[in-house]
Amino acid sequence: MSLKTREEGRAGRHRRIRQVVRGTAGRPRLVVFRSLKHIYAQLVDDEHGATLITVGSLTKELRGSEKKTGGNIAAAKAVGELVARRAKDKGIERVVFDRAGYKYHGRVKALADAARAAGLAF
Repeated sequence: MSLKTREEGRAGRHRRIRQVVRGTAGRPRLVVFRSLKHIYAQLVDDEHGATLITVGSLTKELRGSEKKTGGNIAAAKAVGELVARRAKDKGIERVVFDRAGYKYHGRVKALADAARAAGLAF
């Protein structure tokens, strides 16, 4: 009997989600990656295989701010707001959300809520 590790289970869930969730140029995929210390978000156009926007808690605009060290909800909110602001600057208003196999809870939910509050529709 072989048991899956936490990472293998998440990778399987991500593969299942990706069978349904596709990003286009008009409505890119907002994908979230979280590590223990940081959180990242990307807007991806799957039709062309291109990353349109990348934001993380290590981004220069967020790096110096206090209490937004990367591994907490405050940092996730800041990343969500920044990715929405950059998307609006590029004329993107609608996205599809890809939680990448993570539970929609905690930092992932905080990032999504902040992006919605800043004007992204999904």
